[in-house]
Amino acid sequence: MDGIHLQDRIYSAAGRAAARIGLPCDLYRPMGPDHPTHQSHFRLRLNVIFLPLGGRVRRPVPATDPLWEAALDAAYTQPGDILLRRTDRKIFFIAAQQPLLPVLCVHAPRRVTIKRPASASYPGVNIYGGTVTALDTVLATDWPASILAAGSQGTGMASIPAEMNPGMWQVLLPPSLDLALLPTDIVTDDQGRTGVVATIETTEYGTRLTVKQVST
Repeated sequence: MDGIHLQDRIYSAAGRAAARIGLPCDLYRPMGPDHPTHQSHFRLRLNVIFLPLGGRVRRPVPATDPLWEAALDAAYTQPGDILLRRTDRKIFFIAAQQPLLPVLCVHAPRRVTIKRPASASYPGVNIYGGTVTALDTVLATDWPASILAAGSQGTGMASIPAEMNPGMWQVLLPPSLDLALLPTDIVTDDQGRTGVVATIETTEYGTRLTVKQVST
């Protein structure tokens, strides 16, 4: 048996197990940067078993660990697909489907919108040289993401002892979000928080951002 047939058997066996004990999920395959779980991106419904890394089910997955394994018939899926579990509306995205290995998923409970601020047209001449929110360019809308705290960095603008340092986030985005992001792009989540992109790392698993939270 070669690797291709072995892979087919692994996917088929995982699909049979998920059909018996998995939970139904809607699969979305985003084709653009806006509203990836809109009905226009729906592809199919299938059962999925979500497991901790390593497949061990003796302990709950900690809130600080967004990575899961998924048992499903992955012949129908690909990295970047989004899975919405119908029983509790939780959202996961497929980060990787490596040959002969379990499917790697990321739990993505937050929704983010990414904008690029408009810069001044004539730096040094304008009376106001900052950015205007109304002129921001929307790059992506309503994308599922994992957002975890990554400590704090620097000092506040007032530089007083009682002032809190700006918070840092670690944001994981699906590999299907194909954007050339830049530092200073703005990230807003569904809880009303706003941050500025500090670093960008693009891998086969998706995009990892370090974001510095800002306040208004």
